[in-house]
Amino acid sequence: MAFLKSITGHKARAGLAALALALSSTVALAAEKLQYFTWSGYELPDFNKSFLAAHPDGVEASIFGDDDDAFTKVKAGFRPDIAHPCYDKVARWNKEGLLQPIDTKRIKNWDSIFPVFKNLPDLQAGDGKVWMVPWDWGNTSILYRTDLVKNPEASWNLLWDKQYAGRMATIDAVHDTPIVAALLAGVNPFDMTPEQMDKVAAKLREQRPLLSNYTTDMTSVEQALASGQLVAAMTWNASATSLKKQGVPVEFMKPKEGMLTWACGFVMLKDAKNVDLAYDFMNSRLDADSGKFLIQSYGYGSSLSTAFAGVSKEELEKLQLPSDPEVMLKSTIFTGPMKQNDDVAKMFEKVKAGG
Repeated sequence: MAFLKSITGHKARAGLAALALALSSTVALAAEKLQYFTWSGYELPDFNKSFLAAHPDGVEASIFGDDDDAFTKVKAGFRPDIAHPCYDKVARWNKEGLLQPIDTKRIKNWDSIFPVFKNLPDLQAGDGKVWMVPWDWGNTSILYRTDLVKNPEASWNLLWDKQYAGRMATIDAVHDTPIVAALLAGVNPFDMTPEQMDKVAAKLREQRPLLSNYTTDMTSVEQALASGQLVAAMTWNASATSLKKQGVPVEFMKPKEGMLTWACGFVMLKDAKNVDLAYDFMNSRLDADSGKFLIQSYGYGSSLSTAFAGVSKEELEKLQLPSDPEVMLKSTIFTGPMKQNDDVAKMFEKVKAGG
């Protein structure tokens, strides 16, 4: 019996040791998988083929609704290795101590990034390092049905037109709809006094009863535009590209007040567990073919001049993209940091709630 107990105990200890080894291996494997926090649609493997060739199971993507949502989740304790916010939010992430600088010497195609993006002021961390590696840029404007909205004035005022009440939608984000309201109110969107913010709030209240909804779900917006349920909506380039490919009669407006232009990219979290994988991933995303896929699939701009070199002038014209973003930035509103971001966000929430 003692012998049997000894054998049983030995087997139990061996089993526990094997289990511990298996668990430690599982943890190690999980730790070796890059955690990427991004927008819906940016998790596609087509954007990082060379990374997946080297690391077939090397990335796990989590999706956020917008970069305010991303900031809230990361601030609350969610810790990916890499996140994908936009430029206007980077200083906010940095202020909270969430980021570590990225060494541009380890970014293989850094020199191919357009200067207008890689030299953005809030990105510079000193000593050849940056807080964000720019990857994508694009425009925000009004996408409207040309058969249902006849010859509209090229103005953001279309989203305040009472004849289309209940058939319009706008983006539920502080760096989109409130910025447009500020432009129409004659206010600098990026630095407002309390009195100017009141003017913007009044403009937003004027718009609220005319809208079908506030949303960041562009798939639903595209479906509603395709069916005719909506006749106009604030969207990004990708919605225009998608609906035109489907044969829906739409136009992406060039408002006289200016389209909004945004730029987004990769930030590395301060306590990232997979730093080497993060650099491999960013380098893969900065392949010219990845940028070309972004341009042709979504109608967004790549931060890489080499990506634009692979797309014909005719195709870029159809997508309403210049081969050099500096050309576009001369006639659009670049969405940089908002000094009163938190106050504007609270005001916007109050207006949406009926206040």
